[in-house]
Amino acid sequence: MTGSSAAIVAGLTKKTELLVRQLVLPVEEQHGGNAHDLPDDVRRALQTAARTAGVFAPQVGAAFGGLGLNMRDRAPVFEASGYSLFGPVAQNCAAPDEGNMHLLERLASPDQQIRYLLPLAAGRIRSCFAMTEPMPGNGFDPSALHTTAEKTSCGWVINGRKWFVTGADGSAFAIVVARTSGEPDSRSGATMFLVDAGSPGLRVQHDRGTHRTTAFARESELIFENLEVSDDMVLGEVDRGFDYAQTRLWNTRLTNCMRWLGSARRAADIAVARAATPSSSGGRLGDLGMVQHLIADNEIDIAASRGLVERACLLLDAGEPSAQATAIAKTFVAEAVGRVVDRSLQICSAPGNTEDAPLSWLYREVRLFRVDDGPLETQRWAIARRALRAADGRAS
Repeated sequence: MTGSSAAIVAGLTKKTELLVRQLVLPVEEQHGGNAHDLPDDVRRALQTAARTAGVFAPQVGAAFGGLGLNMRDRAPVFEASGYSLFGPVAQNCAAPDEGNMHLLERLASPDQQIRYLLPLAAGRIRSCFAMTEPMPGNGFDPSALHTTAEKTSCGWVINGRKWFVTGADGSAFAIVVARTSGEPDSRSGATMFLVDAGSPGLRVQHDRGTHRTTAFARESELIFENLEVSDDMVLGEVDRGFDYAQTRLWNTRLTNCMRWLGSARRAADIAVARAATPSSSGGRLGDLGMVQHLIADNEIDIAASRGLVERACLLLDAGEPSAQATAIAKTFVAEAVGRVVDRSLQICSAPGNTEDAPLSWLYREVRLFRVDDGPLETQRWAIARRALRAADGRAS
């Protein structure tokens, strides 16, 4: 990073911090950290404020109205945004829209970009990503995909079920992953399709309540019954969906790390403020060695997480193999963020655990990060397999 670009990123980070602390945190507090029932006019007002501050859509290319930051430059801006649960909503860099913008910018045809990416990047619409399926479907493993898309003379017919589709209710469109060739357990033969909300053959049902409340709407189940789409609704190339899904996952695993690091920083700040406050007797919790130990471990976890994220971002930006670095970063950060929030709750004791306290909201949200984008057990399995393959290569 050159000195000039570093100064630009530092400026964007500072502007994001001011926006979040002055405007976004009060809105989050007003709504109890719950975006499920947040009126759309509030979302639009937050995004107008971010646009006015010059920090809107930092991940999107300038041609589509964003700031065009690469992965490394996004990290401090996304962390500053994640200091509030509503910060990413305000900057239009929240999941799942952020990951869908990434796909549309890289894969969509010019007509698809005009129809879907431009309004999504501008915050005029929302979207969802439909890949996860109930048993015996793919769960977190895309190779077990059961939803099918069969070729016809007019396009494709999609049949199947998806669930835990974040924010589907109210989305203008979905990116749907369906099998177009091969059999379940085959790691090829998937295709991504753009599906408009309200299309005949699409039903949105069974909104499921989970710990996640920062996304608009809830986790929905989507039913596809002979849903017809034309050839121009294919995103990218036919049968390349698994490759595209992995590319999206590598990107979103890191941007999730960035945002949740903001939550960790906020939790640590709350704990330090509590520890530094004198009691009625004049002493401070922060004077106790055990509390200092908890504070120090929080700082260590945050610093180490930033380093792992930056390393993976550098590889992604350079176009070098990054799957291992991304999996390592995701695994460590997901657990580190949970540790930071947990220690902070310990320091703040009963007041930090009340339902209307920010620490309880953060604790509720960050727990799911250990499951999102594939559970950590799967990440560890993949990390170990890559290490063993590398060892086999060196031995031969």
